[in-house]
Amino acid sequence: MSSTASNPGLQIVAPLRVRLFPNHEWVLLLVLLFECAVFGVVGDNFFTASNAFEITRLSVEVGLLALALTPVIITGGIDLSVGSMMGLAAVVMGALWRDAHLPIVIAAAVALVLGMIGGGLNGFLITRLGLPPLIVTLGTFSLFRGIAEGLTRGIENYSGFSPGFLFLGQGYVGGVIPTQLLVLVVAIVCFGWWLHRTAFGRSLYAIGYSAEGARYAGIGVSRNLFIVYLLSGLAASVSAIIYVAHLGQAKSDAGTGFELMAITAVVLGGASIFGGRGTVFGTVLGLFAIVVLQNGLRLSRQPAELAGILTGVLLLVTIVLNRFSALSAGRRRIETSTEEIDVKNSQVAVLSAVILLAALLVAGSNWMLVHSVKQDSRSQSGLPTATPTRRIQVAMMPKAKGDPYFVSCRQGAEEAAKELGVDLLWDGPTDLDPAKQNEVVEAWITKGVDVIAVSVENQAGISTVLRKAREKGIKVITWDADAEKNARDFLINQATPQGIGYTLTDETARIMGGKGEFAIITASLSAANQNEWIKNIRARLQEKYPDLKLVAVQPSEGDRDRAFSETQTVLKVYPNVKVIMAIAAPAVPGAAEAVTQSGRTDVKVTGLSLPNMNKPYVKSGVVESVILWNTTDLGYLTVYAANALSKGELKLGDHEINAGRLGKIAVVDDEVRLGAPFIFNKDNIDRFNF
Repeated sequence: MSSTASNPGLQIVAPLRVRLFPNHEWVLLLVLLFECAVFGVVGDNFFTASNAFEITRLSVEVGLLALALTPVIITGGIDLSVGSMMGLAAVVMGALWRDAHLPIVIAAAVALVLGMIGGGLNGFLITRLGLPPLIVTLGTFSLFRGIAEGLTRGIENYSGFSPGFLFLGQGYVGGVIPTQLLVLVVAIVCFGWWLHRTAFGRSLYAIGYSAEGARYAGIGVSRNLFIVYLLSGLAASVSAIIYVAHLGQAKSDAGTGFELMAITAVVLGGASIFGGRGTVFGTVLGLFAIVVLQNGLRLSRQPAELAGILTGVLLLVTIVLNRFSALSAGRRRIETSTEEIDVKNSQVAVLSAVILLAALLVAGSNWMLVHSVKQDSRSQSGLPTATPTRRIQVAMMPKAKGDPYFVSCRQGAEEAAKELGVDLLWDGPTDLDPAKQNEVVEAWITKGVDVIAVSVENQAGISTVLRKAREKGIKVITWDADAEKNARDFLINQATPQGIGYTLTDETARIMGGKGEFAIITASLSAANQNEWIKNIRARLQEKYPDLKLVAVQPSEGDRDRAFSETQTVLKVYPNVKVIMAIAAPAVPGAAEAVTQSGRTDVKVTGLSLPNMNKPYVKSGVVESVILWNTTDLGYLTVYAANALSKGELKLGDHEINAGRLGKIAVVDDEVRLGAPFIFNKDNIDRFNF
């Protein structure tokens, strides 16, 4: 008989490290500390209280989803629908508040119930019909997002919420602690207690190890799984409410991609995708490892896209290494149970350390290069190197970095920065994403730049954070598209909205002979500048062209392929349309290709775009004309204005600004105006190269 059997009072107690870190979470904790150490050296103002709180602010929505997905994954399941449920809950709440005139509290309560219904649907299909969680939630992933887009036609957004509601996502308790952080803390405590300190929580681990074994042990497997998916849907709707309060708008694309970030956080935290293992503490560490990586890369001037690359590589390589490790271990021992891939944080830690070290080397080499260039320039000019002059730092953000329109703007911005000796930071979302714009501005505030210049995607959504920047003493200008006036110092206007709207309308009237039907393909219906242009187009129609009829306004979301498909739809639904007016750079060639493939020689395209993108269509006659300003000059003027504003050389009451090669540029009230739009056509388009 063993000693433990002969002495019932003797118990085997696991070491403290094992009890505290059952899945080697301590290694991920070291990785997180290593991240902080690296970015504390290469990032500006990383080790500040304000940045710490901003990191937690950016963690809340994804964090709530990750906490809810932890028990789901522990049971061996998955829920891919949480991001889509966020979008559906957001637009339902917005519609009930704005269109049904319900109090925001009731609208939010309905959104919570909707989330539980969506989660309950997943639970029912999985537990009662026995369908695989991956297939079920992949279906509801499309279903929920499709309903959200159907309710809004993919273009409607809801904004103008009360300050009391916005305080939930934008306010600070005591002027320091982000309001939504309190929600995340409460959720962490509740999920930690529920999962690790209750019989119900422990039963989920049993289900994850073996659902059949759990049934024989008397555990209500179907009931418990249903509750887990119900809570997952509820967490998605809570995240949606906070997301809307944070951004200031409700739109059908809310939460896009959030489900993948949440799953990544859970798996990085040590949870096994095969079930039976995972902790709330590990999930929180995984969450902050991702968010700190994103924040640190921005503050250290590394490409933000690198965070996604590093995280994806981290997961893929880890799974591959574990597969080889498991196969190797299988050759050395005979197992009586089915072998599973054991995703261990020790290997995650090694990979993270290597990748972060590489990032540190890149950042360090960049710093050394810049430092060397500064020293050389001072030596060549005969200036002493002991007292370097601080360069003005201008942070400039486009709506979408990959848009050819903004690529050409960047060329002008870099030209001006070189002339002025300005330190230019160019960053922003890769597509039209107001939430990402807010994140970038928050990072720039922490970094302490001198001037922030933003091409605004959503006016209501970004104005709050721009006002915060001004309160911190940072100068703010907008360019290409405006924010609320009290959120910025000056607008760099490529042309007046009236001038653009009238020119587009006059050109359309010329092409159509003053009568007939036409349609507009815009970028996004939440874009303030394009809404102003459309407003002036309608005014010009009423004033001068009563026989012209605008039959449709369709969004392309700044995507050429989307513009192509929207134009095809317009041509089918409105066969009498004779002109497609596309007012976003990628939309003109997208619309032109749709007209070309339709064979409709009676339909012409005009609009706002870049000459180089449309030369083939202009020469073929499909595009009658392209209306625009010199986009390179717009970027150039923005940096000159930012530099002048920072130095106090541009202020309210001024009537002109010296803008380098552009000469004197007019200043009207709080607008710096580039000039009137220009019409490119078959006769002159070859003279331009941008």
